[in-house]
Amino acid sequence: MKKITIKFEPEGRKVETNPDQKILDVAEESGIGLRSECGGKASCGKCRIIIQDQSRVSEVIDLERNHLSESEISAGYRLACCTVAKGDLVVEIPEESRIRVRRIQITGMERPVKLEPLVKKFHMVLPKPTLHDIRPDAERMLDALNDEYGITGLELSQRLLRNLPDILREKDWDVTTVLWNDKKLVAVEPGDTSNILYGFAVDIGTSKIVGYLVNLVSGETEEISYIENPQISHGEDVMTRISYTLEGEKGLTRLQRLVVGAINSLMKQACSTAGITTKNIYEITIVGNTAMHHFFLGIQPKYVSYTPYVPAVKSPLNVRTSDLSLALEPEVNVYVLPCVAGFVGADAVGDVIASGVCESEERSLLIDIGTNTEVFVGNSEDILACSCASGPAFEGAHIKYGMKAVTGAIEKIKINSGSLEVSYKTIDNEPPVGICGSGILDGIAELFRTGVINNRGRFKKEVDNNRLIQQNGVKEFVIARGNETITGNDITITQADIGEIQLSKGAIHTGVAITMRRRGYTKEDLDHVYVAGAFGYHIDPMSAKILGMLPDIPTEKIKFVGNTAVTGAKMCLTSKETRDAAYTLSKKIRYLELAVDPDFQKEFVNSMYLPYKNIEEYPTITKLLSKETKK
Repeated sequence: MKKITIKFEPEGRKVETNPDQKILDVAEESGIGLRSECGGKASCGKCRIIIQDQSRVSEVIDLERNHLSESEISAGYRLACCTVAKGDLVVEIPEESRIRVRRIQITGMERPVKLEPLVKKFHMVLPKPTLHDIRPDAERMLDALNDEYGITGLELSQRLLRNLPDILREKDWDVTTVLWNDKKLVAVEPGDTSNILYGFAVDIGTSKIVGYLVNLVSGETEEISYIENPQISHGEDVMTRISYTLEGEKGLTRLQRLVVGAINSLMKQACSTAGITTKNIYEITIVGNTAMHHFFLGIQPKYVSYTPYVPAVKSPLNVRTSDLSLALEPEVNVYVLPCVAGFVGADAVGDVIASGVCESEERSLLIDIGTNTEVFVGNSEDILACSCASGPAFEGAHIKYGMKAVTGAIEKIKINSGSLEVSYKTIDNEPPVGICGSGILDGIAELFRTGVINNRGRFKKEVDNNRLIQQNGVKEFVIARGNETITGNDITITQADIGEIQLSKGAIHTGVAITMRRRGYTKEDLDHVYVAGAFGYHIDPMSAKILGMLPDIPTEKIKFVGNTAVTGAKMCLTSKETRDAAYTLSKKIRYLELAVDPDFQKEFVNSMYLPYKNIEEYPTITKLLSKETKK
């Protein structure tokens, strides 16, 4: 078959490929950043490209017309997920369709723990064999471990035996053994390497993967590396990716290979910066939501998405790196933290551990806001948890000008009460390209505060301002005018955008309200509200309270704790005691399935209002709105 050449602009990157392939697939396989929040299902409309010579591609289909106007199609706009290349062509990726490096929350609250990693090193100088002492090499080493350290019953793999004779003799029988949990021999190294001992803690997020390179001698984090989760090309959200695994036998294998490859890349990057090699990493700890947990382990995840949402396993797992194709010594242990339920995963266990909710008598609410939001209510006595399907709107999906938190994204918005003039801040202070999650929350909160929308989220008919425009019969509020933006188009908040955020915040409010009710708490009972996760770290607490995402409590009680999932994984990496506590915690946390709660439907309907149907439950917001009305 004759190859064709596709040139991707503005990078000028030329890719040789087979004809009759979708352009989105070619871009993905070539590592070219092209947005596709729906995983190529033609439902998000974000993979817009421009092709001037339409004779070299397939014809426009109806799915594309759902997202592109006739004038755009005439100008050469297409959707990459629907467009098949037929010959050599040039594809322009417009600014709004490019994947940019985004701001990722890599740090989080971390509590001190007793330094007691499960992987340890033991330095020994073995007696040399003689005609009077002809013990085999392995037996000689095991006897020395018993004599010097009292360690017996070790597992010894065939892999380690291969090179053992040479290693023992390389430094004249001066060696360091690496043991895991005093049960398994991980490695044997020539000389005294006892001060070189590292581990790697990983948070596999739906949208990003973060890794901590940890010195297990000191307990300190030496390097942090992160990357976009490459699975994102197969869907922005968990459910889309699970659907991808059902399309063919290779789907799950593909997703596992992508995440393992990303972790290998992170380890290599962190080790290079630290001046060590990946051979110096002797254990990995992993957290992720239940679907990410299953993808990483290659476990069929589809039943997590079917009622009653049962995971294949929830207990902690210890797996060899050789079983997962991780680029480390084959006997290195991979510890995967336990899950709680189908939609409360190991990352949520990390959140609870790092925040200390499980060890304090004070009453706390912990929320990890994301595509799937986990809610925990309780203290050391009892913790009740639930999961809210908050959706990908906070990541910019289903929002007309929504985008991730990358350069040029509007992240902060203020609206003048009288003139309705808008001031905004973009990431890196670049000209605006779109609006990220924190910006869309600010924008809608400000529209409500200034009386542009009512508590049902609808634009008020009586508002007359040149920023309130109408496109195809639908009202939109202009945040940034075309002459200010990088694309030359107005960036607006639409009625549909407001509806998407209402659904997301309504799900969170419902989860918090019902879980607190079932735990027997009122908002006055709360000593702390912890907001975890990358998105939660950047939201304005007042905007969140105006919308009803967070309870109306004093702001000083609200603490944004960052990426506690990965710090929880680190705590388990450095402390056997914490690892044991995580297992106990996963069994102790009570899970509440919201969908079967008798109050769910009514609570969700009431939670769709801003901030809530009974606004008297938000006295601070009521007072704020009253002041605005009087201005």
